[in-house]
Amino acid sequence: MPKIFEYFGFIFYFYSNEHEPIHVHVQHGSTESIFELIMMDGKLTDINIREKNGIQPLSNKDKRTAKEFIEKYHKNIIDKWVKFFVMKKAVRSTNITKKI
Repeated sequence: MPKIFEYFGFIFYFYSNEHEPIHVHVQHGSTESIFELIMMDGKLTDINIREKNGIQPLSNKDKRTAKEFIEKYHKNIIDKWVKFFVMKKAVRSTNITKKI
């Protein structure tokens, strides 16, 4: 379960046996939601948010924060997805300490 980013208490990660579409799990405290990156012609066109069964979802405020982060760092998320799932290489977690 590679952690890819930490951002002011938010943890962004993949599960090791993921599937498309490209998506990232975001945990904040005991809450978690899943963010699917919708791409068209190599550009981010939308982010769908879905809930994880049996887990309390992120609050609306935390969903907005996570979505803003993903919008800003989506290219890094995609690069880490490709490196981990396609190239089968380890990815490093990045701690972001600057507010977006």
